[in-house]
Amino acid sequence: MRVYIPSTLRLLSVACNAGEVGPAPLTAYAVTPALREWFADGDDEELEYAAMAQAARASVGLLADDPGTARRRVVIAAEVSAVPPVDGSVELGDARLELHVVVPWRLVASVHLDSADAVPVVGKAADLWEAAQNGDDDAVFALDSCEGEDLMWYATQEIPDLLAAEGPRGRNGSVMDQSDGS
Repeated sequence: MRVYIPSTLRLLSVACNAGEVGPAPLTAYAVTPALREWFADGDDEELEYAAMAQAARASVGLLADDPGTARRRVVIAAEVSAVPPVDGSVELGDARLELHVVVPWRLVASVHLDSADAVPVVGKAADLWEAAQNGDDDAVFALDSCEGEDLMWYATQEIPDLLAAEGPRGRNGSVMDQSDGS
């Protein structure tokens, strides 16, 4: 099953260097029964896109929690064999799952990342994340604006070069320590 794991450039660097995405438990997003029921007319590609979009939105929350990392959403796509459902609070349309294992890097299929041009939009959404969670209309609009930014696709073999090109400060000048995630 393809799952989408929200991340940041800093966390991606840690995962790439460690050879695994973790620690468990991990919040991931996938085509769940709740998502399939919500998008009853959607084909598999549309459902996968919807799951990835939910992961990208969750990535903004990770950026809000780590103001020192580059303001670019990151989604790690991986193939896992079994995914237990999240607790019983799943709502119609929710693609969220909880993985109780680390994901070995060999199971990562690709990485999706905002372009450097998206930094202002994503940065504003990250800055307003908490207000958006509390229902502030302007903050929700800022968060929704991220959906207008396309994520670029990278094969796993491209990730080390991508991280090296970003450098220790990321393209927007924020710190991105590649050794330990701090």
